[in-house]
Amino acid sequence: MEKPQGNRESFATKFGVIAATAGSAVGLGNIWRFPYLTGEYGGAAFLVVYLVFVVAIGIPVMLSEFVIGRSAQLNPYGAFKKLAPRKPWYLVGLMGVAAAFMILAFYTTVAGWTLEYIYQAVIGGFPGKDGVQLGEMFSHFRDHSWRPLLWFFLFMGMTAGIIVFGVKKGIEKSTVIMMPLLFLILVVLCIRSLTLPGSLEGIRFLFQPDFSKIDSSAILAALGQVFFSMSIGMGTLITYASYFPKSDNLLGTSFSVAFTDTLVAILAGVAIFPAVFSFHIEPGYGPGLVFVTLPGIFQQMPGGSFFAVLFFLLLALAALTSTISVLEVIVAFFSEELKMTRKAATWTAAGTVSILGLMSTLAWNPMMKGVTLFGKNVFEVLDFTSANILLPMGGFFIVLFVAWFFGRQKAASELSNEGTLKTGYIPFYMFLIRYIAPVALAIIFLNGIGLLRF
Repeated sequence: MEKPQGNRESFATKFGVIAATAGSAVGLGNIWRFPYLTGEYGGAAFLVVYLVFVVAIGIPVMLSEFVIGRSAQLNPYGAFKKLAPRKPWYLVGLMGVAAAFMILAFYTTVAGWTLEYIYQAVIGGFPGKDGVQLGEMFSHFRDHSWRPLLWFFLFMGMTAGIIVFGVKKGIEKSTVIMMPLLFLILVVLCIRSLTLPGSLEGIRFLFQPDFSKIDSSAILAALGQVFFSMSIGMGTLITYASYFPKSDNLLGTSFSVAFTDTLVAILAGVAIFPAVFSFHIEPGYGPGLVFVTLPGIFQQMPGGSFFAVLFFLLLALAALTSTISVLEVIVAFFSEELKMTRKAATWTAAGTVSILGLMSTLAWNPMMKGVTLFGKNVFEVLDFTSANILLPMGGFFIVLFVAWFFGRQKAASELSNEGTLKTGYIPFYMFLIRYIAPVALAIIFLNGIGLLRF
């Protein structure tokens, strides 16, 4: 396969393209947020709404990022500068790089927690503790120990260690191993969960359709989940698409990524909620579900320590496939705009993010507890700013750029691989990114900053 530009690398195989890009989308949110939202908002009814938004919003925005990335074959900042010279569109690319800094700092904090819980599962740290004690265990670990820093730096080192080897030998080689392993672990956990007594209650919670629960909040939750789950607006899809070979079918890749991302989220629900209901525990999502509820369940089931190790390994893999994609955004920017070698760019990026990450990881520690902004600690500020401001704005301007500046002709040329692929969907795609996607992204943004409430 051809190299994109000069000595710039590209992915070597079709499977590598899908594994890397899907790995960027699949993350911790698939495992602890999507399944709970599905059960809370009407099961299969929510899933139908979610899938409609995937097709109508998620895939068109993803395609727009693919078009920009592969057309320019540069990092997000460089891509906008090349495609729109002497125009301020490059600021959208800078937003993506800034978002990558923030996301990597707080996301790697949580990713480090998964390593702590792998360690605890291996040494038998869960048995004998009730729900209150497990909650205290998590709080003490996060708030009053230095181990979060150890795991943060270890996870950042693992991420940088993959990135430094490049696109083919680092990103592609690692994700084509990690993604199948992730699926294998998920399937094993699903089988174990489904064999527990009373597991059918969990399946009903997830999949029994209840359209009476589809209200404005459910629709907004589905829309937000599509946007955040598919890694839209942060520059990772532009960056990865810049490594796509010109022969790649962008529409086919976008559907493969969306399907994989959704399948992982559904399988995660099948792995988690039958077990939750089997032990008559109230379902919830977020750190409470993963780091308090599930360890309590694992210690009650036969072979629980083994399945606990598998589950937290699953979380670590999902986090790692995401962190390498986010770090690559910064590394591509440093190497192409600041003319650094990949090695220098990788360790410079990892080092600068780690300064911010150190403050994020210690956000609950007494040393940093007083450092707040608008009542939020450092971790929460980074999370809120990236998720509610930078990403929706990035996605909004990306679709506007392709729809109204880059234009239909150039987009059609890229999507059809210079006329070699059939692209009868182009009119529908252009309608979606001109009118529907910008409105949806504006709603997400306004809701995120509190100016719009249903």
